[in-house]
Amino acid sequence: MCVTAVESRPAGVLASQSPSHRPFGARVKAFVALTKPRIIELLLITTVPVMFLAQRGVPDLGLVLITCLGGYLSAGGANALNMYIDRDIDALMDRTSQRPLVTGMVSPRECLAFGITLAVVSTLLFGLTVNWLSAWLSLAALLFYVVVYTMILKRRTSQNIVWGGIAGCMPVLIGWSSVTNSMSWAPVILFLVMFFWTPPHYWPLSMKVREDYARVGVPMLPVVASNKVVARQIVLYSWVMVAVSLLLTPLGYTGWFYTVVALAAGGWWLWEAHALQNRAKAEATGTKLKEMRLFHWSITYVSLLFVAVAVDPFLR
Repeated sequence: MCVTAVESRPAGVLASQSPSHRPFGARVKAFVALTKPRIIELLLITTVPVMFLAQRGVPDLGLVLITCLGGYLSAGGANALNMYIDRDIDALMDRTSQRPLVTGMVSPRECLAFGITLAVVSTLLFGLTVNWLSAWLSLAALLFYVVVYTMILKRRTSQNIVWGGIAGCMPVLIGWSSVTNSMSWAPVILFLVMFFWTPPHYWPLSMKVREDYARVGVPMLPVVASNKVVARQIVLYSWVMVAVSLLLTPLGYTGWFYTVVALAAGGWWLWEAHALQNRAKAEATGTKLKEMRLFHWSITYVSLLFVAVAVDPFLR
């Protein structure tokens, strides 16, 4: 997607708009944008199928809806607080230059209040309508993303996305706990799948926009390491991810259908990961590196894998 930088302001300076110049409809869209709905879609893709696995069938649909709503509000609050903290570097990066705080459609104070409100409401919603285990897991994910990743890791270490990605793994645990009010090895395994999935999912995108991150001093791995090093790390994490994904079947949680999908999707992932590594070794640059092929496939992979998680109980 081509993003045009905000005009009529110095680089790094947040724009400001008076209330009269902020139409109501645009304001509503801006507050929705603070929640990063496209990212939350992926989180819900990993939540709902785990509820089917936990139920060994169709879970209560009311419970599914309230879990999805609570998950959206919690993740949305985390994303809004992330934008509040990162508003200085968002103003300098091309890919984030149209975010609501940068354009002035939402003020920093409004964003902060919005994020905190969503955090409180989501926690209470989970606790009072689902169970308190899910509520605490949701709150832990929010705090980890905002405090550990955004405030501590993101600007200090090239391993930021590795450990910061833990927050994005939590919906798997929340989906299971919402049904069972307990934990088991199945959600832990899927948590680990998402943990090892996150770096090779995000690093290709970081390779594409490394100049943005370099400009603001965020040490994403592709900023501080060569394409060869990044690609080697991607391959390593990819092999571990695929291996972990296959543990569900021997432990008795899934059957033949999930196994077939995990092997096929994982095999294609490894093909793409090794292809990227080969292009990096050949010192391909620009469009010839084709790093976004793996990024786009990573989204398809996790969607297929978790659809298999949901469907498998009906075929056993």
